[in-house]
Amino acid sequence: MTGSAQGSLGLTQVLQDAIAEAEELVANAPFIRTETDRLEGYDYLSGRIRMAMQMAFDHDLDRPLLINPTHQFSRQGLDNPDAIYFNAYLREGVEYVVRGRRGSSADLSFQVMGGSYSATSAATSLMAFDDRELDVADDGTFEFTYVAEPGAKTLIVREVFNDWDTEERGLLTIERTDTLGKPARALTEDLLRKKYEVAARSLVGSIQTWFAFPQFFQYKEPVNTLTAPQSTPGGLASQRSSIGHYELAEDEAMIVSVPRCDDCAYQAIQIGSDWYASTDYETHQTSLTKAQADTDPDGVMRFVVSERPPADGAPIANWLETTGHRTGSMMLRWQRLERDLSADDGPTIQVVKVTDVPDLLPHLTALTTEEYAARIAARQRSVARRMIS
Repeated sequence: MTGSAQGSLGLTQVLQDAIAEAEELVANAPFIRTETDRLEGYDYLSGRIRMAMQMAFDHDLDRPLLINPTHQFSRQGLDNPDAIYFNAYLREGVEYVVRGRRGSSADLSFQVMGGSYSATSAATSLMAFDDRELDVADDGTFEFTYVAEPGAKTLIVREVFNDWDTEERGLLTIERTDTLGKPARALTEDLLRKKYEVAARSLVGSIQTWFAFPQFFQYKEPVNTLTAPQSTPGGLASQRSSIGHYELAEDEAMIVSVPRCDDCAYQAIQIGSDWYASTDYETHQTSLTKAQADTDPDGVMRFVVSERPPADGAPIANWLETTGHRTGSMMLRWQRLERDLSADDGPTIQVVKVTDVPDLLPHLTALTTEEYAARIAARQRSVARRMIS
């Protein structure tokens, strides 16, 4: 080796500036009420930085990968606790081969998006289907080819779990047929500079987007209401959702009643924070699927959203913990539907005093502290088993 190269190239300055801008956005979010809110915002910021770096540096249009950018360490867009998300960027006119082995999850769906979500607009769904349209072999393997149509920017894959304890992940790969077997581009200063610039734009843009997005949907609805089942914005043909937001005093509870639907593989409810992100679903019970929830004799699942345990100080099977959030977003999902839904399939809401819950719900299942701790331990094990970093 002859000579040496020393001195800063200044490549990270654009990212440093973006982190400072993102910190100001988070620190001054209009919904911050407490120091806990602010600290949660800084944790949210760490996830946005992580996602921005991952999508900018792991992504290569010549060598596509299915990247998992959204998980318990990087929450965004009211992320579904029951889903593993995969993204791959596409180039128009290029042929891709997607291969996999179907796991036993409740739903596996594929969607091609045009454009991207922003603070002023939503991405466009160009194609959406689930694995019922695939030719899956007896051993669970499948393969399909897709030539990216005009406007196609991203392939999104969602693997969704109804029963965390028994359903297992599958395997997925994507490859670009015209570049397979060829070496990656050599590192250059210009390439690295562009990657840092992409990460910077992505970081600030994602925060601005998810600050604005719920104002288009959830927060247009009256507080403490949920919509009838409807097509999820930018979602799948076989998916419906009910959205809303809540505001509860410390001594109040919300009872959400919804008929159990046996005409879909997956049905669930979750509550989220004002950051429009999931709350801690690993060490608290902030979401439940129909496999995890109790169903009353009349076929209705009745969930209780509250800060305090609703059964004379004891937790119950269908309790959703607000974890210190007096306000937040809510969402119910039905996926892999075999029929359309009507308003009769949707939820109804009552806001009551926490102390009145046992009288209003005669079939509630009260749990001991040890039983509830065992439920949380099972959630932790299940999340760890599904985790992709």
